[in-house]
Amino acid sequence: MLEDRAHDLRERHGISWRFTGVATRRLGWIADPAGLDPAACGERAPSRAKGREANPKLANVRAWLSAAQADVLFEATALNVETGQPAVDHIRAALEHGAHAITANKGPIVHAYRELRDLAATKGKRFLFESTVMDGVPILSLFHELPVIHLQGFHGILNSTTNVILSDMGNGLSFDESLKKAQALGIAETDATHDIDGWDAAVKTAALITVLMDVPVRLEEIHCEGIRELTTNAVRNGRRDGWPFKLVCRAQRVGSGVKASVAPEKVSSSSPMGKISGTSSYIYFETDIFPGLAITEENPGLYATAYGMLADFVRAVS
Repeated sequence: MLEDRAHDLRERHGISWRFTGVATRRLGWIADPAGLDPAACGERAPSRAKGREANPKLANVRAWLSAAQADVLFEATALNVETGQPAVDHIRAALEHGAHAITANKGPIVHAYRELRDLAATKGKRFLFESTVMDGVPILSLFHELPVIHLQGFHGILNSTTNVILSDMGNGLSFDESLKKAQALGIAETDATHDIDGWDAAVKTAALITVLMDVPVRLEEIHCEGIRELTTNAVRNGRRDGWPFKLVCRAQRVGSGVKASVAPEKVSSSSPMGKISGTSSYIYFETDIFPGLAITEENPGLYATAYGMLADFVRAVS
């Protein structure tokens, strides 16, 4: 996407860039401040990029950032629900190095948001994370454009995997059949436990509460119930009667705190949530100025998540 939008970045925003480092479990730590050929850095590409070979002297993220002379880190490791690691350490290292940090990982927001936010401010850098919820839809940045507004609560559908599974169960497939179909389509991961048991949605809910409502919340404080116990008959009958099941996230201010939950609910098929299908997502915000502000994302692809990181890149370096 950086290459695809290179002209717009240069002409409209005055931004030029080069890749100086890539790190993955398969490739190891690769750095060259003179620049790497992005076409040759893919894990399936032949080893032809200058500096593409891993450097055994780069034993950790700090050494790698220094060798790459990085100005911006894109952090995209897998979610660790329990600790947010190693993403938290990667982002901390980038900020301490003097680079902007951009992530698509929800874990650091839940486990270390205030620390990383304050560290970024101290270093005069940006810590941005638009792609953590609803891909690249500008939810988190939206509220930066709505000053002195008070968010009272929200509800919505934030996990596409369970949405696809429930849709297929409503058509008569068993839970196992629906899960295997979602995995075959690449919608569900091989280990879809976090999705099925509601934890992916709970982490997204916690991230929204932490950032937008400014209330730190631990995952164990969110009532979390997945879809594993729903039967095909219940889901099919609900759909037949006009009340399909959806995995719904909810948060509401209560005093100085927030009450939050993730659980399967029957919703009216004529309601906005009832019409959400496939990999689509939906969120409804309640504020003191706008009683209802809703956003729907229709069947996003991989580029949507990439776009969220690209948009954060523009915000960081413009």
